Amino acid sequence: MPITVSRDKWILYKHTCSYEMIKAVALDVKNSCKTDVSDLERHRMQERLAALDLYKTRNPEERPLDSINHRINTLEFWMFGYEDKSGGDKKFIFSPLGNLFLKYISDEQKLRKIFIAMLFAIQFQHPANGTSREFQLYPFRLIFQLLTDERLNGRLYNYEEELILPFINSVTPENYEQIVSEILSIRDLSDIELTKRLKSDEHTYVNTVYEWEYYTQTLLSQVGIINKIEGEVICKLFHPTKTNSKSLPTGRKATKGYVTICSDSIPFIKEMLTEYSCFATPVRLQDPERLTIDCIKEVYSFYPQLLLQEIGESEELSKLLELPKLIEKYSNNPENETAYLFEEVLAEGFNMFYNVEAIKRGGAAHTDIECLYITKRKKFAVESKSTANKLLGINAGRLREQREEIGGEYTIVITSRYVPATKRDIKDSPIVIILANTFAEYLYNHIFHDVRNLDYADFDNIIVNNLGKDISGLISDLTLERFAANS
Repeated sequence: MPITVSRDKWILYKHTCSYEMIKAVALDVKNSCKTDVSDLERHRMQERLAALDLYKTRNPEERPLDSINHRINTLEFWMFGYEDKSGGDKKFIFSPLGNLFLKYISDEQKLRKIFIAMLFAIQFQHPANGTSREFQLYPFRLIFQLLTDERLNGRLYNYEEELILPFINSVTPENYEQIVSEILSIRDLSDIELTKRLKSDEHTYVNTVYEWEYYTQTLLSQVGIINKIEGEVICKLFHPTKTNSKSLPTGRKATKGYVTICSDSIPFIKEMLTEYSCFATPVRLQDPERLTIDCIKEVYSFYPQLLLQEIGESEELSKLLELPKLIEKYSNNPENETAYLFEEVLAEGFNMFYNVEAIKRGGAAHTDIECLYITKRKKFAVESKSTANKLLGINAGRLREQREEIGGEYTIVITSRYVPATKRDIKDSPIVIILANTFAEYLYNHIFHDVRNLDYADFDNIIVNNLGKDISGLISDLTLERFAANS
């Protein structure tokens, strides 16, 4: 049964296939773009890359910024991080994998494995490109699954990727078998038959050829993840020309080349596929119960323990970095079984502050976590609200009683999501809300950057000046100010 072809397709990033360029831009964004988001700073980035022979412009006098913007978008596509706004300024915050990549920038063997993990994190729909929301899958997990499928002899021909894969919008065990069957059948086609297929919708297929053969496989071969084997030309496809254009159409060669996984990457990729299946459901960016930025943060938070073990990352650091992940996980209370675990990891989280002592209490009559802000000798309460759905409301009266029991000045409610009416419950009261993923992101960045003198003063200042509100945005801004690079 052939796979149904839709004109919507995967969009693979095609603005650079240079691995060295990607590394140089990542380093520059991390180290040089910290204080200025102006066009002037972007022009300075151009100059720095030009000095490394990594940047040239067709219009040097005009100094357009399109190319630099594409370079930053490239980092977003390959999961180095994402852009967010703080105080109206657009900033780039590195993902856990992006930070890890920069940490080992001089170790090509470890970088290769980190980049493999980045490929496992890439999903469609993707926050940083225009692939239709109808596509809900992990494209590179599918590609790796096919490349390790014995029935396909460890190889994927270019025309198989270009004619079949970009039109798959989801992957299940059932349609995976259809995909394999379709690939095996297309291998029997002659060059004439392949040309006919490619020419049947030339303006679509020229893009799949261009994105795969000219960019994606070239980049992945430079990283050392795949072997790129050249093949004979099947035919030449042409991009459409604009109306009244006098230019000749641009052509791209579709070839019978193929790719295989580099032998030293096969064991790690197979282990990753065992733990992170190509059949997994991606994060839905249009989740009606969550803000888009919260969905984006979840996409970029992918940080497999398997990778940390593989590259010999510090066991102590690995355990610490598990804490923010557990805060996010338990806040969602899967199967209604993790409420008590959420309390425990939140207590650990607040104990990360060097001047806070947090003790888990719990029970119907008590606050979940009793905290002492040592510097100012004042107490506050933390209430954990884990929920598989939205938090429907907050009982401000009960929280007042629990706060009075410990002599606390205010209560922090931490939850994964809530209905808008919940904010009315805390208006004009000494209660604030912080979303779990915002708190987790804040802790993660401090842990990864080895900030040990984590001071509660900033939190306290934000809270006392914004009682009765959701302060997640202000905490997120605090994270961006400290760890994001201007972009």
